[in-house]
Amino acid sequence: MIMGFREPKNLSLSSISSEILDFWSKNDIFSKSFNKENSSDFIFYEGPPSANGKPGIHHVMARTIKDAFCRYKTLKGYNVKRKAGWDTHGLPVELGVEKDLGISKDDIGDKISISEYNNACKKAVMKYTSDWESLTSKMGYWIDLSDPYVTYKPKYMETVWWLIKMISEKELLYKGYTIQPYSPSAGSGLSSHELNQPGAYKQISDTSVIAQFKCIKNDTSARFNHLYPFYFLAWTTTPWTLPSNTALTVGANIEYSFIKTFNQYTKEKITVVLANSLIEKVFAKNFFNVKYEVELESFKKSDSKIPYYFISSCKGTDIENLRYERIWDESPLPIDNPENAFRVILGDFVTTEDGTGIVHTAPTFGVDDYRVAKSSKPEVPPLQVLDSNSNKIPLVDLKGKFIDGIGMISGKYVKNEYYDEDDMPEKSVDVEIAIRLKEKNLAFKVEKYSHSYPHCWRTDKPVLYYPMESWFIKVSELNRRMFNLNKNINWKPNSTGEGRFGNWLKSANDWNLSRSRFWGVPLPIWVNEENSEYKIIGSVEELIKEINISIKKGYMKSNPFSSFEIGNMSEENYDNIDLHKNIVDEIILSSKDGQPMKREKDIIDVWFESGSMPYAQIHYPFENKDLIDKNINFPADFIAEGVDQTRGWFYTLHAISSLVFNSISYKNVVSNGLVLDKTGQKMSKRLGNAVDPFEMIDKYSADAVRWYMISNSNPWDNLKFDEEGVAEVKRKFFGTLQNVYSFFSLYANIDGFEYKEDPIEIKQRPELDRWIISELNTLIKQVDNDLGNYDLTPATRNINDFVQEKLSNWYVRLSRRRFWKGDYNMDKISAYQTLYECLVKISKLISPVAPFYSEHIFQSLNLVSNIEEIDSVHLSNFPDSISKIIDDKLENKINKIRTICSLALSIRKKEKIKVRQPLRKIIIPIKNNDELAEIENAKSQILSEINVKSVEFLDRKDSILVKQVKPNFKLLGPRYGKIINKVADEIKKLSNKEIERLENEEHVTLQVGGKELFISISDVEVNYKDIDGLSVATNGKQTVALDLSLDEELIEEGITREIVNRIQNIRKNHGFDVTDNIEINIKKSPIVEKALKSNLDYIKDETLAIKLYFSENLDEGEIIEFDNIKTAISINKV
Repeated sequence: MIMGFREPKNLSLSSISSEILDFWSKNDIFSKSFNKENSSDFIFYEGPPSANGKPGIHHVMARTIKDAFCRYKTLKGYNVKRKAGWDTHGLPVELGVEKDLGISKDDIGDKISISEYNNACKKAVMKYTSDWESLTSKMGYWIDLSDPYVTYKPKYMETVWWLIKMISEKELLYKGYTIQPYSPSAGSGLSSHELNQPGAYKQISDTSVIAQFKCIKNDTSARFNHLYPFYFLAWTTTPWTLPSNTALTVGANIEYSFIKTFNQYTKEKITVVLANSLIEKVFAKNFFNVKYEVELESFKKSDSKIPYYFISSCKGTDIENLRYERIWDESPLPIDNPENAFRVILGDFVTTEDGTGIVHTAPTFGVDDYRVAKSSKPEVPPLQVLDSNSNKIPLVDLKGKFIDGIGMISGKYVKNEYYDEDDMPEKSVDVEIAIRLKEKNLAFKVEKYSHSYPHCWRTDKPVLYYPMESWFIKVSELNRRMFNLNKNINWKPNSTGEGRFGNWLKSANDWNLSRSRFWGVPLPIWVNEENSEYKIIGSVEELIKEINISIKKGYMKSNPFSSFEIGNMSEENYDNIDLHKNIVDEIILSSKDGQPMKREKDIIDVWFESGSMPYAQIHYPFENKDLIDKNINFPADFIAEGVDQTRGWFYTLHAISSLVFNSISYKNVVSNGLVLDKTGQKMSKRLGNAVDPFEMIDKYSADAVRWYMISNSNPWDNLKFDEEGVAEVKRKFFGTLQNVYSFFSLYANIDGFEYKEDPIEIKQRPELDRWIISELNTLIKQVDNDLGNYDLTPATRNINDFVQEKLSNWYVRLSRRRFWKGDYNMDKISAYQTLYECLVKISKLISPVAPFYSEHIFQSLNLVSNIEEIDSVHLSNFPDSISKIIDDKLENKINKIRTICSLALSIRKKEKIKVRQPLRKIIIPIKNNDELAEIENAKSQILSEINVKSVEFLDRKDSILVKQVKPNFKLLGPRYGKIINKVADEIKKLSNKEIERLENEEHVTLQVGGKELFISISDVEVNYKDIDGLSVATNGKQTVALDLSLDEELIEEGITREIVNRIQNIRKNHGFDVTDNIEINIKKSPIVEKALKSNLDYIKDETLAIKLYFSENLDEGEIIEFDNIKTAISINKV
């Protein structure tokens, strides 16, 4: 049996954490928490991290949110199993391996086999597993690491295949050739949700060109031949696409104008065509308009300003099918139907917001370009050529480099960012193209243009739009259903679900599944040579059967999965096979008519893998079928990740569950914002502002870091991480709570209190005890409601306020004498029981966010009292809020007193008068007799708390305080505009009676400029003026004034209280027990001696002094200085 409560000498949260981790491990506390009998399950899905990168401070944020709600639900009686997982495929792994091996994507299959490459990926993917496991343990994140799901395991991959097959059977899978976002630096296409990850679009400055396309004079252009030669002006921010131009697109109903002017680079006279509404914008700066054509003749090449003259206008339909010369003569002609290229076509996407109203169209590099070219009659061909294998390819290869054979731009990257840093040229290819066009009189304007451009979310390099053949899921056919299902999900914050996520779902594009990479789940699709038949494999069993058929046809010599036993779901059996690309690419199947079928070479988008985890983590439907089909483990009750997953994991979870199961996959979701540095900058190694989570936890403890991150701001807001904030949380919140516990344990052990007495009924306890118990139950109700609504921040802030302001700063301070004075009677027992109950229930309330310290406090209390027969606070029940002991009237009363005291103390601070210096009186205006009785009843508390001798009450009739009113300009300014100053003057003229009427009736009417204005109490601020000898403070409707005058008696008492404080500090520094009697020797000082002799009983009583001496010389004493007083004090234990 434990003898007495633990009495810690100092607070070491880190040491506490180590002890608690050891305790949890030895007693299997985590396992016990989710194996309670007769308890319902609360389903949580863990979004898997990738262990090929180290964890950061933002992971502490996300994991604290997950852990807190799971611990809360455990306290509420649920079994909350938390299966860990590892995200093992994808670009981060591949790019890291390529860097380590010193290879590029093109080397795979040449310098290194796909098998060797995938084996390297498999080894690298768990590189930092120990770091993740260490963080998991250190931060107290409860997750079952003993049996994680791993996305490269055959069982997981088999479920992914099954899901693809189900989507195919619903006729939602198709192969298409489209222009897609493509990352040359990653060597892979990107899906639309990847392209919309936070930060993917960056503001960049590019070279923009308004290019001149020269119209060809022929029969089609007869109507405009009198204007010949003329040029179509088309604007582009991607000059590198100009060599691939095959059309110009105009709006059918847009009005276009012919303008005569001069090229600002060559000074040649030209006629140009552009949208009428954009003339002023295009011809800004260096140009000016003239009314008569003859005025153009006066232009000289040396002139800084260039004239332009309007000739005529027409509709877009009038210039349709006009032909023009190729702008880049070193480009080849399209290999398909070149006669249909280089003409003006119509498009519905053309606007006159920017540019010239004529769109340069390169069908190989733009989604709109491809669509409009395809729909034109006749179809406009893309500019493609044949490679050495007679395959059609665009002018730019998959590395983002121009192909050979096209002149000066051959072999150059289209973006400087694709070069190695040392090889990056001074001039980008965009600049080189612009210069060439200037020289050839084909550039009307070249300038820098700032715009938003998509970047690869993994490599941070620019994305291209590239023609590719891929497999797609028809998300667009079900986006309305997905949108409606989303209404059943509780999003925190709601704005993310309804706004960012909901809006995305409304217009969700088809999902590009294909990735031209190596390390991932291969597409389970086999196709014959004619692309006329496809087989989609949904299981290992199905694949084995198809292989056996292929063997009979002679396409396969043996079955690579011959050692696999169909129907055997053991891990050992599945470890006999590998479903990765290097294995399945060698498998040839047979079509219905006996033709060979080879697998489509791409792998599956890694986001599809992560979105498959509800099913793949349990190997559904091959095992655990009821868990999904009977909604035992599906949908999740709760998930949480960063806001960047809105179009990542959150989206893919929702998409797959909607497509395959017509269901949501999660009911509640919390998305946390970014964790930035203290200045609001994104953390990065490059900037040197990244915060090491291990250093923070080692220095301040996991509890302090967790509490800081949650209480500082709502999880979904971006957090500016400031180490000083963590230090403050440790000092103020945990330090205060520890002081309260230390105070309790110290005096409880002195008195032998172990809570063995019967609990004293609440109604029999003193008012102060009833108040704090009422406040405690109100807090429990608030916290339970907040956590039940997935709102962590208000819960922690309410706990903060209770612990620091109500429990420590009010209850304990006002109850101190009850603990260390007097006999062990009912009043003292009530105080002990009350403080014990507060501490043990606070330990439960803080346990979801501060798992270590809460355990420490709970055990420190419960191991002595043995009231609860449980091993851990995390196996306890969440406290019940007992409504019958919540006394709103009492809470309001005490809180009014607290406000009065707070105002008085604020006056002391403002006037720089110490609390230990007594003042004569506090003056409190009162409204009625009820308020008078309330405050009168608590007068002793007020006198003690703020150290005054008396309370004086003022009613409105005899009030010596003068009210003043100020206008609230933030509210009134927008409302009254120009007359606000006159309104403010009238408000300031209000008399005391008018102000009281405003307070009582909450409005008055004013006459300003002949108008009657309605002014409410919220439109003004009411306070009191300071008057001689008094200092006034107001908060809302509460006002107090302090009499600041001091006489000799008050000054002497202030000196005495200061001396008592110094003696108590000396006692503490000498290690005396609180019950030790002492004798005091003080160096003689006339002022000090007179003050102490006038208050001798007080000083002896407060310090447990038997004797007090005054000595002429006191060499061994401690020097004491304050308020121009200097003396020395020595104390000895008696």
